[in-house]
Amino acid sequence: MERATPLADEELCNDILEILTQASAIRQLKRGANEATKTLKRENAEVIFLAADASPLEIILHLPLLCEDMSVPYIFVPSKADLGQACGTTRNVVACALTKNTRSSINDDVQKLRVKIEKCFYETG
Repeated sequence: MERATPLADEELCNDILEILTQASAIRQLKRGANEATKTLKRENAEVIFLAADASPLEIILHLPLLCEDMSVPYIFVPSKADLGQACGTTRNVVACALTKNTRSSINDDVQKLRVKIEKCFYETG
């Protein structure tokens, strides 16, 4: 999984999944590689989350490049099943986008998470 970097550690992964669960409940989340791509291109993405066990991994490898072009942080989580569960679906999810909403009830938590992800990104990059 050396191509899946940066990869969230267990503590960060738990924080991510918790926020994704909350974001799903308030409809601040887009699920799937296509929706994540559209959210990025419309400049409405706050953070992108990718599953490191997506098979084949190439189906989502365009997203990190797009994120870098758009200056949007991204991070890989180990499991597409966990990502799907946090997104409020029984299906596996290989990518999802947390959308921008400054008036959201979870905005402070999202900004803290974004800082942690950017820190993680610079440690591996």
